[in-house]
Formats: sequence, structure tokens, C-alpha cells
Amino acid sequence: MTDPTVTVEASSSGLTFPRLLLRHAAERPAAPALREKDLGIWQTWTWSRLRDEVELLSAGLASQGFQRGQTLALIGENRPRLYAGIIAAQVLGGVPVPLYQDAVAQEMVYVFQNAEIAFAIVEDQEQVDKLMEIHETCPALTHVYYDDPRGLRNYDDPLLVSYDRLIEFGRQWLAQHPGFFEAEVAKGRPDDIAAIFYTSGTTGHPKGVLHGHRNLIEMSGIASRLENLGPDEEVLAYLPIAWIGQNIFSYAQWLVSGFTVNCPESAETVSADMREIGPTYYFAPPRVLEALLTQVTIRMEDAAAPKRALFNHFMGVARKVGGRLLDGDRNVPLLDRVKYWLGNLLIYAPLRNSLGMSRVRVAYTAGEAIGPDLFVFYRALGINLKQLYGATETAVFSCVQPNGQVKPDTVGPPLAGVELKITDDGEVLIRSPGLLLEYYRNPQATAEVKDGEGWYHTGDAGYFDTDGHLKIIDRAKDVGRLAQGALFAPKYIENKLKFFPYIKEAVAFGNGRDRVMTFINIDYEACGNWAERRNIPYTGYIDLAGRAEIYQLVAQCIEQVNADLAADPMMADSQIHRFLVLHKELDPDDGELTRTRKVRRRAIADKYAPLIEALYDDRASCFIETQVRFEDGRVGSVSADLRLVDAKTFPAAAARRAA
Repeated sequence: MTDPTVTVEASSSGLTFPRLLLRHAAERPAAPALREKDLGIWQTWTWSRLRDEVELLSAGLASQGFQRGQTLALIGENRPRLYAGIIAAQVLGGVPVPLYQDAVAQEMVYVFQNAEIAFAIVEDQEQVDKLMEIHETCPALTHVYYDDPRGLRNYDDPLLVSYDRLIEFGRQWLAQHPGFFEAEVAKGRPDDIAAIFYTSGTTGHPKGVLHGHRNLIEMSGIASRLENLGPDEEVLAYLPIAWIGQNIFSYAQWLVSGFTVNCPESAETVSADMREIGPTYYFAPPRVLEALLTQVTIRMEDAAAPKRALFNHFMGVARKVGGRLLDGDRNVPLLDRVKYWLGNLLIYAPLRNSLGMSRVRVAYTAGEAIGPDLFVFYRALGINLKQLYGATETAVFSCVQPNGQVKPDTVGPPLAGVELKITDDGEVLIRSPGLLLEYYRNPQATAEVKDGEGWYHTGDAGYFDTDGHLKIIDRAKDVGRLAQGALFAPKYIENKLKFFPYIKEAVAFGNGRDRVMTFINIDYEACGNWAERRNIPYTGYIDLAGRAEIYQLVAQCIEQVNADLAADPMMADSQIHRFLVLHKELDPDDGELTRTRKVRRRAIADKYAPLIEALYDDRASCFIETQVRFEDGRVGSVSADLRLVDAKTFPAAAARRAA
């Protein structure tokens, strides 16, 4: 059997994603391309079935007037029909535009208007309702095709057509236009626009990043060859297809390498579905890994004392030598190897199995910086977790940690074909085959990030270590100085805080100030479990977040972080002096986080300015009332009288780890 990865390397210059599909369908027609769990049963789509579906779907869209250069919105969870929709648009020379399925209707307006979207394929009634809501403000939208008909029986609007009916249109079109599909695929060129990915918009309107077939396929091929990815890999597609990270892993690399993509039944079943599939190639942003660690911590706290003691003992062994063994270090003493082997038998292997990671051959984390402690935890278990560095504008892959050269505080050296340099003020610049073509209809923004020599200005601050690995400090715009001139890197501090299972989110302040202060979001599940085991009553999130016992718990976490910071000469002055626990979770619907769960620092600083000033004024409490948007779209408010608490700090010269 031909290895598709090798084939791609030999002739990538003329490839498009539809041509890759046809290649797999011709060489491996009966092999599984996609699986979807429906009503508890995994349904398999072979490469030949997918090819036939794409042929009918592209013909159906053509029959409805979809033409080359037009945009097609795709909104929903990971579903085979949405994947087919992406390829079908590309067959016709159109441009797929995936959107976040959890975005509220008004968040979609800008994208629909900016991209002049006339056609959309959506998953279900929830997404149909959003598009019906914005239709008047997006008059270009004239065709909406829905996959799941549940709840739509009484919808009577000429805008709406079922996916199944669209397929029938395609069948009729092909009967009248023999050879249509092959001819359309042949028209495609590698430099055609393959997709528009809209950025998270942390500082304003999202920007549409244009990527061509060539740059997505070339970077996916380089990364796939680095990890020897092939048709036997299993991937779980559980993150939004609008996020380029998921799109690269479960679409671009999928079509390059020919492996199988598995679509979970729902967000609630991801953990169970992952255990059933046992992915071999896995990708998770830090927030997912943090959530999994929180679940592990909760289970261990509920366990009997002997089991907890056994877990803590062997995790100490794992942290000491697990990463070294994973990297093939032959200098690990025999006694430590025996201890790790026993720990693997009793603890690590069962834990990997419960996480669904027993078969993981390579795992990546990216999207934002990961705390070193969190990273070390997974590698200690024997999971080959590695960091990669990139952005929407670089087709994700810029730097990757090679096997045997994995460090907790770097993102590895540049990939083959990628050039990196650091400016005098510390900004990371990238030149790569995977760079964006441009920002859609935004030449000014394009000129701001992509200079005349082809360097992309990332906006990240970093430097190379002695081994040539890139180390990212923070976003350049977020890195600042305390009033006395000491370095202030908020993300570095926040990641240390988020390692603790009780802290879900943190926001640090200190630029231009004399001290560092933080907002804390507790993890409701972890803190609730902790409180219940201690018979501490609470009525809900606001009540729990304000409990004195929870403040004491958070203070202990901050104390440990401050001890670590005190031991770091560069960060000793950035110890946290005061903190508060917010009365609500930071939420994308309230404009506090992006859809990829990144903190909108400026928005939070403006929204909670009275709380920041109260922290720096050394007040003991501050009343705050905050507007919130509920899941059903209603707007209300929550209020609380928040406590502002001092944290224990340590002299830099006498740093010690807190007990």
C-alpha cells in the first residue's frame, strides 16, 4: 500500500485538498476516513463513501448557484457532513469559513458581513435560529442548509433547505452534467484560497486569515513527516472546527496523512468516546489538560487514605524520572527504573487508561502557554506530550519539540523550512511556507504584521536558549515592568496559578505598578467537592466563591506560587501581594474571554477597574455589580461584596518552597 505521506512529499506542488481526497478514495477506498458516534454507535465513513458524498454535495451547491470565489459558512460540532461541506466548497473553488458553534448570534454578524457569506451549512436548530436572527442584518445570506431536522418541522422559510434535499439536488445535477465533479476538481490550483479562519479578536473585530491549499498542505506535510504520521493513526476531533488548531489536526493533516478522524457524539461524551477510540495522535490546549488534571485530583481526594498515599508516592517517582525515561535517558538509575515500572503497573497505566490516553503515541499542546508543572505531570505519566508553537497566521506549525529534546519551558526549535529571528526588543518574527496570504479585505492589518521581506511579526516576546529552542515569555504587548523596573509577565504567573485544580482562571495586574495583584476564578467543581468533603455548606457559585475557607484555600495556592517566583531571579519581584476571588466565572458571552478561552485583558481591566483600584488602595472589600448574559440570551446582573486579601510573599534571597 502506498504511504500517502510519502506521496504528498513527492508531488505537493500540484496538490489541493480535493485532489488528496480523490487520491485516498482511489488507493484505499474501503479504509475508514471518518467515524461519527450517533445514538451510542460508531458509524464509519470510508474514503469512497466520503468521495461520493462530496461529489453529490458539490453538485448540489452548484445547482443552487454557488460559484468560484464565494464563501460558505460551516457551523456546528465536528460532523462528517460538515467536513464534506468544507471539501465540497473547495471542489467548486469556493472558500469555506468555519464559525464557532457556541458563538451567540450577534458575534456572527461581523463575519457574515465581512466575508459576504451567502451560503451556510449548519448542524441543527440551534444554529438555524441564530442565522434567522441575524438574517435582516446580513442580507447577502440567501441559502441555509441544515443537517439535523429535529425541531425544524414547522419552520417555513425559503431560506431553509435540508441537507438531504441538497444532496438530491446534487444527484439531479450530476445526471444532467456528467463529468462535472472531476472537471471542477481539475480546475483547482495549489495557490487558490483554501479557507478563511477568523482570529479570536482579543482587541477588536476578528480578522479573516486567508490560507491557500499550498501553505496548509506543505506545513501539514512537514509536521506529519516529523512524527511519522500515517493511515493507522486515530484522531479524536472534539475542538471547534473554527479554530485553526483543530482544523489543521483533523482536516489538513487528515487529508495529507490519510488517518481516521473520530467525531464524538457530544461535548458531554468526549471523555467516554476518547476511552473507546484510544487516539494515537492527540491534541489538547492547556485548558483541556487543566480540566483533566482537575478531574484526577478530585477523584484522588475522594479516594481512601492508603490509595492517596500510594498515588502521591509514585507521582513523586514519576516527576523525578518519568520524563527522562520518556526521552530515552540511559542514565536513570536501575532502582528508579524499577520503582517507575511498579508505579506504571499500579498507577500510571490505569490513569492513562482512564484519561483515554493509553495508545497516545504523540500528543501536542498549543493555543497558549502551558504551565511547566502541568506539562511535567503528563510527561511523568509516560504520555509523550510536546509543545508546539504557532498561530492562525502561520498555519499553526512553526516550532515543535522533537522526541528526546522536550523541555517544560520551551516550544522547541523551528520546523524544517521555517525561519525565526528575535528583534532587538524581543519580538519573535517568523518566515515560513505556512504564512497567511493576507487578512481578508484588510490590507492595513496585513502590512502591520507581514513586512516586505516576508517576516510575520508575531507580537510574542521570546528568546532562544543555548540549545536553539525558542522560549516564549508572553505576548509582547502584555509583558511590562513594575514601577521599580522589574520584569512583569502576567501569563507566566497565571499559568502557575492555573496548575492548581481549585483555580480555573487567573488574571494578573502589575504593569507600571509597585506590586502584582490577581483576580481568581475558582473551579466550581473542584472547590465544591473540596467544600462538601469538609461539610462546608454553600448555595451556589457566588456563595462558594465568597466563603472564608475558599479564600484560605486559594491563599495557600498563591503562597506556593510566590515561593516559586521568589526562587527565580527574573520573577522574584512579581510575587502576588493581594488577590480577590471573582463572584462569577469569566465568560466569552460576557466579552471577558475569547471563544478559544483566552483572556481579554483590556476588556477585563475596563470592566473591573473599581476592583483593581480597590486592590491597590489596600481596601478590605469592594462592592461590584456585573452584567451577565444567560444561556437563553437574557441579560441580567449579579452582585457581591468581594473580600480583598493579602498574600504571603517571600524574600528573594531566602526563597523556600511553601509547605
